[in-house]
Amino acid sequence: MKIELLTPAQARARQAAGAVLIDVREVHERAQGQAEGALGIERAALEAAPQTHLPDLSREVLLICQSGARSLAAAQALLERGYLRVASVEGGTTRWIADGLPLVMPLVDAEQARFAERYSRHLLLPEVGPAGQQRLRDARVLIVGAGGLGSPAAYYLAAAGVGRLRIADDDVVERSNLQRQILHGEDRIGQPKVSSAAQTLQALNPDIAIDAVAARVTADNVEALLDGVDVVIDGADNFATRYLLNDACVRQARPLVYGAVQRFEGQVSVFDAGRRRGQVPCYRCLFPAPPPPALAPNCAQAGVLGVLPGVIGLLQATEAIKLLLGLGESLAGRLLGFDALGMRFHELALPPDPDCPVCGAAAP
Repeated sequence: MKIELLTPAQARARQAAGAVLIDVREVHERAQGQAEGALGIERAALEAAPQTHLPDLSREVLLICQSGARSLAAAQALLERGYLRVASVEGGTTRWIADGLPLVMPLVDAEQARFAERYSRHLLLPEVGPAGQQRLRDARVLIVGAGGLGSPAAYYLAAAGVGRLRIADDDVVERSNLQRQILHGEDRIGQPKVSSAAQTLQALNPDIAIDAVAARVTADNVEALLDGVDVVIDGADNFATRYLLNDACVRQARPLVYGAVQRFEGQVSVFDAGRRRGQVPCYRCLFPAPPPPALAPNCAQAGVLGVLPGVIGLLQATEAIKLLLGLGESLAGRLLGFDALGMRFHELALPPDPDCPVCGAAAP
C-alpha cells in the first residue's frame, strides 16, 4: 500500500477532522517547537509498541518529523503492522513553520531533554531505542586496567551511557603510557591511573558514575570487584590476573570480554562459560597454562603499535554493549585476531574443553 504524502496545510485540515497527528522526533527536537495539537512520540518508541499508543488500527494517523524522512519510514512501519490509514507530512516541521502554521512549545523535563539529545543516535536505532538506552544507564561494567585496552573501552562505554564503570588499576601514569593510553595526559604523569581515568570520563559524560579502585586484582578482592557488575572487560597485562578474572567470572556467571595486544597483532573474545557451561569455553580452555615468558613478552619488552590497543579496546567495548543489550552474536566460542600490518581480521573457533578444571563437566 502506498503511503499518502500530505502538505502541512492538508495535515492540519485532516487533524481538525479527527485524524491524530504524531511528531516522531526526539524530545530535544520537539522542545524547539512542535505542530499544534501533535502528540510527541519518538519514532523508536512508536515502532517498538505502536498499539500502546494507537490501539485502533483503523484510525487515521498522520506522522511528522523535521523534514519528512523519519515520518515516512515510521509510516511504512505502521502499515506493515496492520494500520490502515497512515500518511506522512512532506517537509515536516520545517515546512510547517515556513507555511506559517501554529506551533506550541511543549513542556519538557530538562534532564529528559538532555538524555534524549545526548543519546539521540542510539534512540534512532529500533534495536536500542529508549528501553535499550535505559538498560545501558542501569548497567554496571568492571574494567580491569586503565591502560592501553581499558582506556578506549572505558571511553566508549562512558560515551554510550553505561551508568556505572568500576575501574581497577594500581598503576600510575607514566610518560611512556601516553603513546596509546588515551585517558591520560602529560599533566597527569605520576597520578594514579584510575584517578586520571575518572577525571577524563566524567568530563566526557558527567551523568555516569565512576568507581575508581586503585588496587591490583588479587584473590582477596576479585569477588568483591565483580559484585553487582553485568560485564567484565579484561584489560590486564599479565596471566595471573587473567586467570583470577576468568575463574571468578565462571563462579559468578559473568561474561568476560577478553583482549590482548603485542607488537602489531591483537585478539579479542568473549568467555561466557559461567552462564553457558558446556556450550562455550572459558579463558582456561584457550590457555590451560601460561606460555613460557619468552613466548609472551609484555608491551614494555616487545613494544606495541600505539593505535593497536585502540582497535582491540574498541572491539571489547562493542562486545560489552552487545551483551548488555542482548543484541547480535557475541564472540563467545570464537577468537577474533587482528593483524595491523596486513590489515586483516581472522577468526578461530574455540570449543569448550570438557576436561577444563574451571568450566568442564567435572568442575565444581
